[in-house]
Amino acid sequence: MGKIFDWIDAKFHVKAPHGGFLQRRLPEGLSYAYCLGGAAFTAYTILLFTGMLLSIYYVPSEHDAYSSILRIQHEVHLGWLIRGMHKWSATILIIFLIGHTLRVFISRAYRPPKELNWVVGVITMVSCFASGFTGYLLPWDQKAYWATEVGTSMAHTIPAIGTYVMYFVRGGIDVDGTTLIRFYSIHVHWLPLGMLALLWMHFHMIKRQGIKRPL
Repeated sequence: MGKIFDWIDAKFHVKAPHGGFLQRRLPEGLSYAYCLGGAAFTAYTILLFTGMLLSIYYVPSEHDAYSSILRIQHEVHLGWLIRGMHKWSATILIIFLIGHTLRVFISRAYRPPKELNWVVGVITMVSCFASGFTGYLLPWDQKAYWATEVGTSMAHTIPAIGTYVMYFVRGGIDVDGTTLIRFYSIHVHWLPLGMLALLWMHFHMIKRQGIKRPL
């Protein structure tokens, strides 16, 4: 990777104007546990890329969603691989994200002046869970349908506003085609855009504040 980056730099001279971004001071005593955040970001990048490829063939319709998944899996060239990478990258992202959060908590890196970065990180993790939940419905099979039915029904238990929250999430009384389109829009548009903004804030604050020295 170093040779590739040196070749790019020889052509476009990216090191000089971006030296402050590409280089940083690291405290001594860092372990591989401090790489979990970067590993999670790598999984997110794979998810973003494979999701864009899948969206070319996926049809967010209650009549065609399942058949489009079968087409991706069995007819599209390397479709099974792209779908598998998307699925497992989502699982790996959650695992690394939980590990990164535990590392930050154990090392007490959530304390001032990093408390805002902790809040942004928690919101990012919740967004990842929401992305996983909305994406689970998209295959539109029995397992996805009933998992969404149970998951959205939990919103009904919220005091006073539970019914309205459930109707808002589903787009109506029942889980149907409207729910599928709503989940697809949230999964493909709203959550990725929001997570990109959150990740920019997260990385910006890490760059400004530095990495906390291990205990």
